[in-house]
Amino acid sequence: MRDIWNPWHGCKKCSEGCQNCYMYLLDAIHGGIDSSVVVKTGSMYYPLSRNKNGGFKLASGETVRVCMTSDFFIQEADAWREEAWNVIYERPDLKFFLLTKRPERVEQCLPKDWGDGWENVFFNVTCENQRRADERIPILHALPFKHKGIMTAPLLGEITIDKYLSEGQIEQVVCGGENYEGARLCKYEWVKKLHDECVAHNVTFAFSEAGNCFEIDGRIVNLKNKQEQAKLAYALGLSFKGKPMKFKLTDRLGLPIDENCYAPKFKKRCVPCGNRVICNGCENCGKCDGEYASEKELETFDRQRRGKFGLRI
Repeated sequence: MRDIWNPWHGCKKCSEGCQNCYMYLLDAIHGGIDSSVVVKTGSMYYPLSRNKNGGFKLASGETVRVCMTSDFFIQEADAWREEAWNVIYERPDLKFFLLTKRPERVEQCLPKDWGDGWENVFFNVTCENQRRADERIPILHALPFKHKGIMTAPLLGEITIDKYLSEGQIEQVVCGGENYEGARLCKYEWVKKLHDECVAHNVTFAFSEAGNCFEIDGRIVNLKNKQEQAKLAYALGLSFKGKPMKFKLTDRLGLPIDENCYAPKFKKRCVPCGNRVICNGCENCGKCDGEYASEKELETFDRQRRGKFGLRI
């Protein structure tokens, strides 16, 4: 996926959400790699790579998810982080999505010229349960970032974040059930509570996927296929587009660019997905067929979603 940048790989489990880490499972499947060993990858300069026409492969305005197979602030990567910060600095026209379970390390890992934050960095903490929410969100609030969000995935229990949303710093909340071997239960009521709190504060909420084991209306639905999990999340209609985030992006000369210069497109097969509200869209890589959906088709499909999936909730 072109919107993912992994400058290093490997991580140490540090909290409840790490128990069934997808990266550990996939590494074991693909060659028995020791996922607890953190190594620098060959992708350090991926955001600066260019296509055959000389332009950047990643278009201005896109969001880049960083360290999806590690933690950007893990101690074992301290020797390489400055190099990664330099890459982020060189692409002020991209939005870099950082996610961590180690917010207590962040302040000591920021660049010297950080000030009150860079406009193109969107910082998020993982809160899989109430304990981690109460531990990590106050640290998030105290850190100097222009844009802040919360990841409640895998969601392992009921969480309330209303008092944190009321402070006005959180711009996005992402939620999802757990996947792969040993996936723990995620309940509709837990997701709905987070959705309602985000709506009350006009904060974007993305219910990206139901997970392998999802309880709804007193019954448990087991879905092994991630696309089906995303379809169910979409069908429930809990994703919500709140107040828009305002990134002040610039080109490499410091001149402002329109942050909406990149407009995501979606193949029709990808329309019923809970993550669409925050997704970069299709990169048209040629791996799947199908036409793009028009804006009118997207709106019509959204209005009819529950009928299409036979839901009566």
